[in-house]
Amino acid sequence: MTESRIAVLGRGVVPVTEPVLRGDDLGVLHGDGLFETLHLRAGRPWLLTEHLDRLTRAADALDLPLPPRAALVELLDTISDGWPPDVEGALRLVCTRGPEGGAGTTVYATLAEVPATARRARRAGIDVVTLPLGVTATGRPELGWLPTGVKSTSYAASSAARRFVARTGADDALWVSTDGYVLEGPTANVVWVTGDTLCTVPADETGILPGVTARWLLDQAPALGLTPDERMVTPEQLRAADAAWLTSSLRGAAPIRTLDTHPLPYRAFPLPGLHPSG
Repeated sequence: MTESRIAVLGRGVVPVTEPVLRGDDLGVLHGDGLFETLHLRAGRPWLLTEHLDRLTRAADALDLPLPPRAALVELLDTISDGWPPDVEGALRLVCTRGPEGGAGTTVYATLAEVPATARRARRAGIDVVTLPLGVTATGRPELGWLPTGVKSTSYAASSAARRFVARTGADDALWVSTDGYVLEGPTANVVWVTGDTLCTVPADETGILPGVTARWLLDQAPALGLTPDERMVTPEQLRAADAAWLTSSLRGAAPIRTLDTHPLPYRAFPLPGLHPSG
């Protein structure tokens, strides 16, 4: 087991027992912050530019000041330095609004091994349940004032969903709108194949998080003889797909084995190199 690490902007790597946040940090008090989770492969963060681009867009939406990109990259390089190249890493970059009173943004990074459960999900697949979210599929973007498509540290709804899923014995969840459309999971996007089309849910239209891994997979669709598309999908249509996956940075593409106990065709994502190991 490789020991986990923490690094703070301006301080470098610090002992994991050393305080990083002040008690009045707005990221703690209000969930006022953003984060990105990256997959460390062979000691390097995968899809780094795409993750930092998404972080920048989200920070603009929240009026959250970010340090220069070069400083963020340097922080990630610092914490990754010397990480064993044969060990998959879960690299998290966190940016909060900082302490009350406007003392400045708090920025730090954490690094640990990718959990065994994530690696196992790639091989064995996952059982997924649907959960009502209480909004229409396009309701959130239509509000105008509500930032959508951001990876916020305000994670209460996602944590509640994951606790509920654990009580049911399933592995993960997909949120469903009041008008009956699948949106996203608490920590994942959904990707599916129907015929010769590789699909995901449109982020701009629904306000879901635009998935970095999902986007990368759709960009590879032509190499697989598939046509990429973004479309709305109901749970019934998803159950009728030729295959479906939940996608995220650490799991990659985890095959959906069952949806609300209904079996789906099991298929590992047909792309060599998507997963660096088991």
